[in-house]
Amino acid sequence: MPSETLYQKIVLVTYGYLGPAADRFVARQITNHLGKKPDQLTKRDLPALIDWIRLAMGFLTQDTLMIEEYIDRLQALHEPAKAKSKHKAHAHEN
Repeated sequence: MPSETLYQKIVLVTYGYLGPAADRFVARQITNHLGKKPDQLTKRDLPALIDWIRLAMGFLTQDTLMIEEYIDRLQALHEPAKAKSKHKAHAHEN
């Protein structure tokens, strides 16, 4: 079974926030702002895509905590080790 593409991983994370609209939302961000097809997405594109997603989510909701959680999860796809250490630091704060 082939591994998930970066696009599929992003859609999976996004599904937890936008439900069935996730695929269409992410595809539009990639196509409209990065000028690529979703299957052409690379890790190098992720920082710019995350910036666009943050902006778009700001238009959809005022729940800044939810947006930051979503962005953190997307950034973990780009820098998994950094995200894990960040979550460990938060766990020690509690």
